[in-house]
Amino acid sequence: MATRKRLSPEASRLAALEAARSLLIETGPQSVTLKAVAGRIGRTHANLLHHFGSAAGLQKALAGHLAETVCATIADAVRASRAGLGSPREVVDLAFDAFDKEGAGALASWMILTGNEDALTPIVETIHELVDEIAPEEAGHSGDASHVHEETLALVLMAMGDALIGGALSRSLGLPETAARDRAERMLVRSLEATGGQG
Repeated sequence: MATRKRLSPEASRLAALEAARSLLIETGPQSVTLKAVAGRIGRTHANLLHHFGSAAGLQKALAGHLAETVCATIADAVRASRAGLGSPREVVDLAFDAFDKEGAGALASWMILTGNEDALTPIVETIHELVDEIAPEEAGHSGDASHVHEETLALVLMAMGDALIGGALSRSLGLPETAARDRAERMLVRSLEATGGQG
């Protein structure tokens, strides 16, 4: 009989979050349960209860995990864009993919619908931290960082909306599937031009 490898609490928690992320992407937010995640990583339901307290706790931790990994990638893309090494479209695609392909939009919606009132807290806090981290750099370009908050709000709302109904709405309006991304890209390009940034 094979013995399970003993993991540190941090490694066990990370393994559970990665398994939850895979379940989210493969089969949707309703499948992110303690039982399903425990089965995927070969741990017990009690082990996951110890780490997360409940299915809602697991989902909230997953939202935070997604937000942290996605925001780190977006921050790198923003810096690359400012340095002339990337493009506004890369920033847009990363944000939209986070809510669509990475499942953050579906997870946030599911958590809200199932009564987890503070569902968006980890996502919102992490995005706020990202903006605060980038804002001083932006202020160096424009002398005013407040526009970064406005653009972040618009970009996140567009990405969330597109993840939930963008494809169907675009088809209904006779627009290409990329219409919302294209619009967000134009918004960022105009902002870069107005602040003298590169991109």
